Amino acid sequence: MAHVKRGVTAHARHKKVLDLAKGYRGRSNSSFRIAVEKVEKGLQYAYRDRRVKKRNFRALWIQRINAGAREVGMTYSQLINGLNLAGIELDRKVLADLAARDNDAFQAIVAQAQAALKKA
Repeated sequence: MAHVKRGVTAHARHKKVLDLAKGYRGRSNSSFRIAVEKVEKGLQYAYRDRRVKKRNFRALWIQRINAGAREVGMTYSQLINGLNLAGIELDRKVLADLAARDNDAFQAIVAQAQAALKKA
């Protein structure tokens, strides 16, 4: 059976890892053994934080909606309850964007929510 030399394969594998470690500090971006550990940990963080990012954005949107609601004397929970009673189905991303950028439209939505709360 023929003798197989693996230099090309090993070099490709090392290059792939070192390319992923580009920008790391110290020997982490040049030493294969250290780079492997750092890259694996970095990929773990990336996987985890793709999920955490969704939580963080939802929390940010809620804070922005709450700030906009409190300007007119409501709390976030009262506003969401009023929107549900009024049958307005806007998600938090859109509500937060309206609260931050288009205050007049947000005020109109809040007014509808307040009216629905008074009826209930």
